[in-house]
Amino acid sequence: MKRKRAVQGFLFVLPFLAGFTLFFLIPFLWSVAYSLTGGVGGIEFVGLKHYQSLLHSKAFLLASKNTLKFLAISVPLAMLLGFGISLILYERFWGSSILRAIFLFPLTVPIAALIAVLQFCFAKEGAMNRLFALMGVEGRDWLKSGTAFGILILIFLWKNCGYNMLLFLTGLYGIADEFICAARLEGAHAGQVLWYIRLPLLGPTFFFAAVVSIVNAFKIFREAYLIGGESPDTSIYMLQHFMNNNFQNLNYQRLSAAALLIFLFICLLVGGLYWLKNKGGQ
Repeated sequence: MKRKRAVQGFLFVLPFLAGFTLFFLIPFLWSVAYSLTGGVGGIEFVGLKHYQSLLHSKAFLLASKNTLKFLAISVPLAMLLGFGISLILYERFWGSSILRAIFLFPLTVPIAALIAVLQFCFAKEGAMNRLFALMGVEGRDWLKSGTAFGILILIFLWKNCGYNMLLFLTGLYGIADEFICAARLEGAHAGQVLWYIRLPLLGPTFFFAAVVSIVNAFKIFREAYLIGGESPDTSIYMLQHFMNNNFQNLNYQRLSAAALLIFLFICLLVGGLYWLKNKGGQ
């Protein structure tokens, strides 16, 4: 009987194991092996040569610095804004449903349409510079100068704040009213309820929102590419620009090494967040 149940359980998980092995494990192991080879077709073992060259590559270091800078600024801002908006819209009031729809609207807008509007406004001959010209002020190419990085952050916030708001609203509504009522009966004010009741119970929601925001921050290439093209301003030269250039140059072994370094960094980052979540829970 036990053996029959074990076989049935194995059959239930077999489709997942097959998909995981076929679409993740085998490609991952192949990438690891491929990153250690060189030459045409990857038939020559070169060890850690590609990893060493990446750590001495100015383009890779610049892309890493820009991506980490973008990550450090945009992810906390997106989470704080999303959480702040969710606290405001948690209580029902006239127009709250309309405001929720407004904040969720960016999720339905194609990124190409957004970039077209930004180019219309901030390009060298765009609406912003024409307005400045009427005032006698010299314009600038906002999408090519140092301001391109700030515009990229605004795009990220515009696209991700609404999603984070939705996550936090779901988490807030999932907190049992008994906890809040008990705290208020004990004389806790709104700030204490937030700090001692809601924030600890929202730990898993914060963790999930952080992971999603980090992954989205690493996927910012599309927006940066539409703004700056293949040769963007150095401030928005991201890791995926570097990956795209190596792909076009058919440098697949080096590309595999770069992808594994990025994967390792994301795993360390998510692992650190998970440790902080568990430490905070204790």
